[in-house]
Amino acid sequence: MVWKPHSTVAAVIERDNKFLMVKELIDRQPVFNQPAGHLEDSESMLQAIVREVKEETAWDFTPRGIIGIYRWRHPAKLHTYMRTSFFGEVGNYDSLQKLDSVILSADWYNRSELENMNLRSPMVLRNIDDYLSGKNYPLELLQDV
Repeated sequence: MVWKPHSTVAAVIERDNKFLMVKELIDRQPVFNQPAGHLEDSESMLQAIVREVKEETAWDFTPRGIIGIYRWRHPAKLHTYMRTSFFGEVGNYDSLQKLDSVILSADWYNRSELENMNLRSPMVLRNIDDYLSGKNYPLELLQDV
């Protein structure tokens, strides 16, 4: 059997000093995360992040750059995740759209509020802190061959 990491994408979306977060049910526990999810077969990373933000928040998302690529190994499940984190902005909101079944809500929180919340992984605050420190890389780093 060949070992493979989980390839995921996440979006850091800031508006008025608050970040768009999802409250999701994972292992029967509510946790907070950026809009994020797995890359699907035959889709680009840009297509994946636009799709994930829409499915989880009902917002249209326009990626503007990459914050970083993060590797994290879940200590209990022993799964390794390779997360590409994007930053960008939201446009239209569809108030009638039903969110993914594991999403309990999508709302805006400031950085200090997130420190006291049950976060899905240490990547959540790390992505925000890297974004706030000015880390950004052009979308042209991504190449589909």
